[in-house]
Amino acid sequence: MNYTEILYNDLRALGIKNGDTILVHTSIKGLNADKITATQIIDALLLAVGKEGTLLVPALSYANVTEDAPHFDLLNTKTCIGILPEVFRTEYATHRSLHPTHSVCAVGKLAASLTQSHGLDNTPVGKNSPFQLLPTVDGKILMLGSGLLPNTFMHGVEEVANADYPLAKQPIEYTITDNTGNTYKKAHYRHAFGTLVQRYDRLADKLQAPYLVSGKALNGQAFLIDAKEAMTQGIKAIQEDNHYFID
Repeated sequence: MNYTEILYNDLRALGIKNGDTILVHTSIKGLNADKITATQIIDALLLAVGKEGTLLVPALSYANVTEDAPHFDLLNTKTCIGILPEVFRTEYATHRSLHPTHSVCAVGKLAASLTQSHGLDNTPVGKNSPFQLLPTVDGKILMLGSGLLPNTFMHGVEEVANADYPLAKQPIEYTITDNTGNTYKKAHYRHAFGTLVQRYDRLADKLQAPYLVSGKALNGQAFLIDAKEAMTQGIKAIQEDNHYFID
């Protein structure tokens, strides 16, 4: 079975077009496609955005770069969120943003511009991160087989809205090695949700089509979200109820 072609057609039906900038979270298991590979999924995504598009995949490393092991190497630190992000990092990405716990890998037209400034931030999803820059380029968030819960973009919404819960009170000093081999130390704040439960699925109660649409993705479900509207409505929700996106 040609999973790449089928998924490409599903992504087109969902609304992804040539030239789009897409940030994707994927659960391979959630696609319910026997023996599908990360490579087949990534190939379908790249076909969907085309040569003028940009594909971004979070390369989070918070479980590998910790207070006890606070060293991030941009070229070598592995991701901690599944097979597909690691395959994308090692085999497809041309750029990776410089952040010890919440880096993003990218390929395509805007890969460099969206990833180049993340190292200026001292929070996970700050104003220079690819997540917060996504709305400025009319980007979209694709939740592919994963449901709406694991949406890292929403941490950026929390930061902009000054939510009172996501960040630790004190920073950690990390040792960071960039793509040239230059190593330095920088203090960063980590997330500290503790026992709080993240409820980013509630974004669906704030967005309607065409800003949030759902559709078939192989034998699973996908959601395509307009990043600019998600930022706007997410901020509004937190301003009205600081804890709207958590239990």
